[in-house]
Amino acid sequence: MVKILFVCHGNICRSPMAEFVMKDLVKKAGREKEFHIASAAVSREEIGNPVYPPARRELAKHGIRCDGHAAHQITRRELQEYDKVYYMDASNARYLKRLFGSDAEKCQPLLDHDVADPWYTGDFTATWNDVLSGCKAILEEIL
Repeated sequence: MVKILFVCHGNICRSPMAEFVMKDLVKKAGREKEFHIASAAVSREEIGNPVYPPARRELAKHGIRCDGHAAHQITRRELQEYDKVYYMDASNARYLKRLFGSDAEKCQPLLDHDVADPWYTGDFTATWNDVLSGCKAILEEIL
């Protein structure tokens, strides 16, 4: 079983979008039983909150549901349990380093550039495109 964790600042926009996009991709590939996919935040600001409505709407435009999601902060146990941990931007990388020190070295960026935070840009379509591109690349690498 491949365990993948996506991380962003609050776990209400980018990382849950990546989580549910990746779940959709592995399901369409007929491989969902081979994966455990989740998401988390580096901060505690949004703990317990669902996916942010514009992010939920963007996922829905592509036929992807995100029911039942509740934001939570990444734990050391999760960092150790997951095979692959992907963060969305350089700020997330700094938070992970502060939280976990050298253990955060296993974390890697989803893309070779920051996934713009739609909380600030308002551009959920651009975030969708980045997340989809990153998730497809991960899946191609694994399969």
